[in-house]
Amino acid sequence: MGEGTGDLGPERARQSRRGRHRGRRDRREEDLAGNKDNLANGTDGLASSKAGTGNRSGRVGVTYKYFGAPSSAAAANVPISMRPEELGGDELGMGGMFTRIKPETVAAMVLTGIEGIPLHKVPPLELVVLHPDYAVVKLPMTVVDPLRGVGEESVGAAAFIWSTVPDRGGPRDAFGVYQLLREWQDFSHRLHENGHQPYCLVWP
Repeated sequence: MGEGTGDLGPERARQSRRGRHRGRRDRREEDLAGNKDNLANGTDGLASSKAGTGNRSGRVGVTYKYFGAPSSAAAANVPISMRPEELGGDELGMGGMFTRIKPETVAAMVLTGIEGIPLHKVPPLELVVLHPDYAVVKLPMTVVDPLRGVGEESVGAAAFIWSTVPDRGGPRDAFGVYQLLREWQDFSHRLHENGHQPYCLVWP
């Protein structure tokens, strides 16, 4: 009889081991299903899953890489090459200030600060790809279009407005928010010039 099978016979022991494997696989499928539900409303699900199972690569937290793509089909191919800049030079956040800021926060920052939309009315993100190790989400064009038609004063006012929002994400001070919005404004111009839409690669 195999070690660790107690009083089970050989056939019963094999069935017991198969049952344990099926149990682990079922739990894995449940975790992925839970991640999909979380990503439909935000990107925290992928991060919490990695935190719960341990990050073998040694990296801490989640990295957000913003980029432009002509379509969701093109954006879905980005994790395969890990070269978002190949899609037209719109890539934003590779080692920059956006790498730790969730797309939900960016969307709220623009829509609340520039457009005056209440936080509870900020539209959800569209999930393009969900993989056990990464996800790609699409941001609405309303998150980039408004910045193309505003000047420095409007960006500064939006930064101040967002800095006063309680329980918000992003930088703590208004100047940090202002820097983010100016970089995002440049990003919106590059998207428009290339005819691209904004996406975010969520990479734990």
